[in-house]
Amino acid sequence: MTAESREGFERVAEIDLSHIRHNVKRLAELAAPAKLMAVVKADAYGHGAVPVAKAALESGAAWLGTAHVREALALREHGIDVALLAWLHTADTPFEAAIEADIDLGVSGWELPVIAEAAEKAAKTARIHLKVDTGLGRNGATMERLPSLLVEAQQLQSEGKIRVVGIFSHLAVADEPDRTETDDQIQVFREAIALTEAAGFHLEARHIANTPGTLSRPDAHFDLVRCGIGIYGLSPFADQSSEDLGLKPAMTLKARVANAKRVPAHQGVSYGLSYQTNEESILVDVPLGYADGIPRSATYAPVMINGNEFRSAGRIAMDQFMMDVGPDQDPEALIGQYAILFGENGPHVDEWAAACNTINYEIVTRISGRVPRRYIDGAWGRTDD
Repeated sequence: MTAESREGFERVAEIDLSHIRHNVKRLAELAAPAKLMAVVKADAYGHGAVPVAKAALESGAAWLGTAHVREALALREHGIDVALLAWLHTADTPFEAAIEADIDLGVSGWELPVIAEAAEKAAKTARIHLKVDTGLGRNGATMERLPSLLVEAQQLQSEGKIRVVGIFSHLAVADEPDRTETDDQIQVFREAIALTEAAGFHLEARHIANTPGTLSRPDAHFDLVRCGIGIYGLSPFADQSSEDLGLKPAMTLKARVANAKRVPAHQGVSYGLSYQTNEESILVDVPLGYADGIPRSATYAPVMINGNEFRSAGRIAMDQFMMDVGPDQDPEALIGQYAILFGENGPHVDEWAAACNTINYEIVTRISGRVPRRYIDGAWGRTDD
């Protein structure tokens, strides 16, 4: 074990902010003249909301987006003072605090009178983006509900409690570009815009495009695009890689090998003993498990050690997983080496997604807070721990 292996991080998710900047610039160029909203919900898909937000704003993002108001408030607490939208609410959402912090609010319908009441308490007009369900079937007003919602909004706007500044929706199948439902959704969205403008509202932001919509549907760009997975350098398409799209993955996940030992043939490995060695072999223990966000469903997932690729063996446990690296490795030399699950000099996160029968979004987003984030800027520049 080297002196270096006794220092630093036992496990770490390294986030290359230069890659975030590259991706934002790339997407902003594709979206222009529409502006770009960097979606930093879920702690920036596991990458760290505050550092990512700052990097995105430095690189061409004009807006930030979060699902929850509390996520948006946390950005404000860190001095981030830009156009900011939060769109998923409950009866316990702190609307008054959001209005006081100049956070724009998405409205599907029921929230409107509640937000108006909060605005009255805050003695400040709430900025509203009406959300329309154009076909995804989640939140958002239906087209049948929209006319009455517009009437309610007109009254509340005339009273100075709210101001409708935007209208938005969300695409259901833009990651499958051949699906005609996207055409249908865009048409419904255009109809919703027309109704809203006919009702007398002057809109600053019309937005429906997510990352796949930004990449594949210029007709969906409108005034603003909302990019999430793309700014983290990952592809939303099954048949196109990050490289194909000119994007750079920002996260590298790795951990020091905790143990390595020689075992006989037919040695069972991990809970359930679902895996057995075929021959005398070396088992390697990687100290990352489902408590760290590694999916328990992972099967033969790829890991790189010293430029050699191996595969996970047996079930993922809470704190660790095992690899069978064959009989020819030196176990003592492996202890303390970095096992790279994905990212720079390792497998692609898409390979882990395939091994877990899921999508790349889930792999990066679920990496837990038990794994420290280390921020770098470029291949060698360390910025923050």
